[in-house]
Amino acid sequence: MLRLPGHSDYETIATWIADAASCARWAGPKLRYPFSPVELQTMLSSVNGLAGGASYCLADASDACASPLGFGQHWVATPGAVHLGRIIISPLARGKGLGRTFCTLLMAQAIQATNAATVSLRVYRDNAPALALYASLGFVAEEADSSDEILFMRADAAPPID
Repeated sequence: MLRLPGHSDYETIATWIADAASCARWAGPKLRYPFSPVELQTMLSSVNGLAGGASYCLADASDACASPLGFGQHWVATPGAVHLGRIIISPLARGKGLGRTFCTLLMAQAIQATNAATVSLRVYRDNAPALALYASLGFVAEEADSSDEILFMRADAAPPID
């Protein structure tokens, strides 16, 4: 299930980011490293202004108060388009299919909250597991908006049914 993050969640999420390079890959150049959990919470709420957006944690439905299993955000990129960003799964929970669960829930929440017709995201070209996941969720690469290192992907607001 998705839930809004609390202060203790940012303490947990901060431990998932090991160094400046992993921070830049996850959050982009506007989020400086190192950071405290309080700084992380403040920075994540102000980066991109989150216009029309929000932050969410993936939580175990049987224990919504437990430590988060994932974190991600969405914000309005342009009218009719919502962008997903800063998607991360706990290092201890990776490889268990939670990325698919989280992205599906985050997409649905973003679409519902913004009434967007399209959903976009950016992913590093060398992140093969994420590329495969996003393609399976209906995202298509848009080379014109991509760089040599980062691929811009877009999907229709209605994700495919698994």
